[in-house]
Amino acid sequence: MDLGLKGKTAIICAASSGLGRACAMALAGEGANVVINGRTRETLEEAAADICAVAPDVTISQVVGSVVDQGVREELVATAGAPDILINNAGGPPPGNFRDWSREDWISAVDTNMLSAIELIRLSVDGMAERGFGRVVNITSSAVRVPIPVIGLSNATRAGLTNFVFGLVPEVSSKGITINNLLPGPFDTNRLRGSKEITKHLTANKVAGRVGDPAELGAMCAFICSVHAGYLNGQNILMDGGLYPGAF
Repeated sequence: MDLGLKGKTAIICAASSGLGRACAMALAGEGANVVINGRTRETLEEAAADICAVAPDVTISQVVGSVVDQGVREELVATAGAPDILINNAGGPPPGNFRDWSREDWISAVDTNMLSAIELIRLSVDGMAERGFGRVVNITSSAVRVPIPVIGLSNATRAGLTNFVFGLVPEVSSKGITINNLLPGPFDTNRLRGSKEITKHLTANKVAGRVGDPAELGAMCAFICSVHAGYLNGQNILMDGGLYPGAF
């Protein structure tokens, strides 16, 4: 299936590893030019080299820094020029007990996992509307559907982003723009491998018998961004290997 992404321009946040990198690989593989972001130059350059190896004909631009920084957000949009696709993604806050979190911990989580995405949407969405095409995908978490006790900072901030997005969709859907959320469950990423608390909770899943391959989420992201998904809007798309225990 031709996804109709050749020549489109995509911004992918936190693309130096994990799920963001998988999304960048998938979009570039479909012919989209990509602007990738990461906090560490070395890992971002490694990601760019890997993308170039599978998609040598696309343009790959790099913006180093945290999306919490307004200057980095503005540079991402300026580098893209006229972005057609925005993939919002950021590492989750650390796990823990809410009794131990300070006001500064909460503000940091809100900045990273909610406000940075909203601001990038603000910087991008009107241009998409003028051109009559836009795709925004927010990579959030399955915890939006079923909160995970040890990651309360993530539960709250990602749910806040979800509700903001659903309020914005009616304003932009008639202008060729879709805004959807991808809700990953346990995937083989550094975050899952690097936290014993999260790993213990998520790998208890006996349904799929495995964690997800980031490339699976990347492929789903590419389809959501495609010309075939214009009628898919304002949705939470859960990818958790069947872990969610409900029918709705």
